[in-house]
Amino acid sequence: MSKSLLFIPDISGYTKFIQTTEVEHSQHVISELLEVLVNANTQELKLAEIEGDALFFYKENDIPSQENLLAQIESMFTAFYSHLKMLEKNRICPCNACATAPNLELKIIAHSGHLQHIEVQGTRKPFGEQVIEAHRLLKNSVESDNYVLISRTLALDIMLSPYYSSKIYRFRQGSDSYDDKQVEYIYSVIDPKELKLRSFSNPKKVSFEGPAQIVVRQKYPVSAAELLEYVTNYSFRHYWTEGIDRLDYNAKEVTRVGSEHLCVVNGKHLNFTTITKDPRPGSLIYGEFTASAPILDGYYQFYHFIPTGENSCDLEIEAYWKAKSPIKKLVIALMGKKLFRKNIEKALSGLLHFVEKTN
Repeated sequence: MSKSLLFIPDISGYTKFIQTTEVEHSQHVISELLEVLVNANTQELKLAEIEGDALFFYKENDIPSQENLLAQIESMFTAFYSHLKMLEKNRICPCNACATAPNLELKIIAHSGHLQHIEVQGTRKPFGEQVIEAHRLLKNSVESDNYVLISRTLALDIMLSPYYSSKIYRFRQGSDSYDDKQVEYIYSVIDPKELKLRSFSNPKKVSFEGPAQIVVRQKYPVSAAELLEYVTNYSFRHYWTEGIDRLDYNAKEVTRVGSEHLCVVNGKHLNFTTITKDPRPGSLIYGEFTASAPILDGYYQFYHFIPTGENSCDLEIEAYWKAKSPIKKLVIALMGKKLFRKNIEKALSGLLHFVEKTN
């Protein structure tokens, strides 16, 4: 029986991140990162289990070449840090989870050995001494939280020198004792600055030459940050907006610049994209844009969350729109502007009722 690869990417800082930040958003962030790591699997590794902050992969009776294994490791580090960079650049939420997510790091443990398996409720999983040893290697004496560790057993299998060095990797030797058994390994601290992080679209920040066509303001008995969550968490939207038949969005992600959602209102499909513009000093901002609003060629709506106390704020909505043809402009002047204002005022009243009921 040939040897198998055991491969464990583990998010460093997970425990502190979960315990000291907002639960829902921290769960979303970790879930996104784990999914990013799964999607960065280039070597057809099999996912045995999701272990909280870690993924346990294996490749049965097959060990990738040195070149392929190092490429796989680089792929996961690149995907991980590219996603963190995107979260940092595109975030709109001020909560501690979203603000500190870029501080998370990654470590990867790679080991090899002969596997046994255990079957539980029809699911076959790796089992045995090598699995235990791979997980024990997560607790090591490497003085970093951002590294790859390859057991000496695996390094010998793929003929990887303990002195291997490249732009990304600078391996060193190490060892630790587990149950009176000395286990040797090589490791390399990974510098994210040396990775070729993936490019992503810059946040869509807009500006306007003239004033908003509509401005409506309302007071709320909650903090600006809490009200921002009620507005940007689309799972709450149907509680305070009338006429929603369906709302499609990615429930696994925290809303950020570039997030999209489909709102079906009274049978009309409106595709929205989250946008932003420069906020007012001391305030929070959230914006939406749609090119599918009836009559209009483009509709922008910005929410300004203005703190007035520890548990109070004002919410001001600004609406801007584009209408190119003279006919559209005439229709908006005669009835459209009044209708838009009425809908905004109704939504703000619904949001106030929802906030008062929730709190």
